[in-house]
Amino acid sequence: MQLAHCGWPAIQALDKNTPVVFPIASLEQHGHHLPVFTDSMLLGEIVARAGEQLADRVLFAPLMWLGNSDHHLDFPGTLSAPPRAYLDLLGGLLGNFIQHGFRRLVFLNGHGGNDVPSRQAIFELRQQHRDRRDLLLLTVTYWQLGDPLLTPGHSFQQSQMGHACEWETSMVLRLAPHLVGDLKTLSTVEQAPGFGPAERGWITKDRTTSGHIGSPQWATAEKGELLFRAYSSGVVDFLERVHRWDGESWNG
Repeated sequence: MQLAHCGWPAIQALDKNTPVVFPIASLEQHGHHLPVFTDSMLLGEIVARAGEQLADRVLFAPLMWLGNSDHHLDFPGTLSAPPRAYLDLLGGLLGNFIQHGFRRLVFLNGHGGNDVPSRQAIFELRQQHRDRRDLLLLTVTYWQLGDPLLTPGHSFQQSQMGHACEWETSMVLRLAPHLVGDLKTLSTVEQAPGFGPAERGWITKDRTTSGHIGSPQWATAEKGELLFRAYSSGVVDFLERVHRWDGESWNG
């Protein structure tokens, strides 16, 4: 079900155990070769595919295209909600639906910069509603769901998601190849975190001058379709778990 297509009486009539999904993405630089709307395009496709399989069991809010992208602001075209404003925005979105009586609320994330704010938002909301054992507040990033490396015969060079990388570039090639620039001149930018296993504060220019992280030169549309299938299937499986939750236990 698409929230944007429903009138309020239809929403009021829904079972309040219906999972409500809030897709959150971004508009930010994606190197020399991909459009700034990449994260939102990719998450939108995954949501569309998952939504077709979930029929009337899950309610999807419209995709939130503005994300926390301050670390990309050295690159023109990036739009970002300041981190604390974004945190309040996310908390407000879920708070609206808690007020409407819904109990199973999920951020489905498509941008790495949204990870920390979305986790903090659900943490704070849970403290505000600490007497509600029936309240399930979740955030998950789509590339944590499904594992394309388990596909027999895959030819990925990367072992994880990067930024404007082999994986994202392949997905855009599958979805909108006319928006992809010349890949022949690109080379690998290593994905290793600095000072691991510690978390380091960083801006994108600390890691890359071109704007990409990973190996986009290995991208193909065929790999993109494999990624879309793996991730949309993973999203469906995860939301089925949310739908089956018994309403009080720790594990779903």
